[in-house]
Amino acid sequence: MSSSYHFQSQSYAPSAPEQPPYSNYHHTSSSASSSFPPGTPHDVIRSFQMVDRDRSGFIDERELQQALSSGFHHFNLRTIRFLMFLFKSPNLPLTIGPKEFAALWSCLGHWRGIFERYDKDRSGKIDPLELRDALYGIGYAVPGSVLQLLLSKYGDGSGRRVELGFDSFVECGMIIKGLTDKFKEKDTRYTGSATLSYDAFMTMVLPFLVSYD
Repeated sequence: MSSSYHFQSQSYAPSAPEQPPYSNYHHTSSSASSSFPPGTPHDVIRSFQMVDRDRSGFIDERELQQALSSGFHHFNLRTIRFLMFLFKSPNLPLTIGPKEFAALWSCLGHWRGIFERYDKDRSGKIDPLELRDALYGIGYAVPGSVLQLLLSKYGDGSGRRVELGFDSFVECGMIIKGLTDKFKEKDTRYTGSATLSYDAFMTMVLPFLVSYD
């Protein structure tokens, strides 16, 4: 017996501004992923080539961690694995090619701009209120209960207020954006409601919930 579920949400704005792009990046074939897109900045190409030590044209999670940590901020492996899940080609193992790397680098540049804009006290961390404002600023009116649940993933168990570094902020933002984009695929009229099967729901949500530790 099949099951279907009806979901309703008023937590996104369909025409929200300045959302960081990460669409169409994992619809490429392996041959299309083997070179950088025209116009890719030289520093991005150099960052990739410096960590691609075996000159295979693809980098693994440790090499990606090194590249992003030198170009942006230290990234923990959990976030790196999540980014690889989002950006890798579906036809390839857990590696990133030049095309996906360039798309990821551009995406992180957008997120860094948002991080710096909403880090009001210039602490280098995003607190819960700053996170709420940042998500609202890019079109996601996330309920406080959902934010609290999401932030609990990054706590140390001490009960102290959670503050996010850039890597955790990116991970948080991409979870919200990714799930919202998946929801919008079902809510084609942007009514805030969608009906989907149990299988579709599990397929949509689980990849964003599994542990990448």
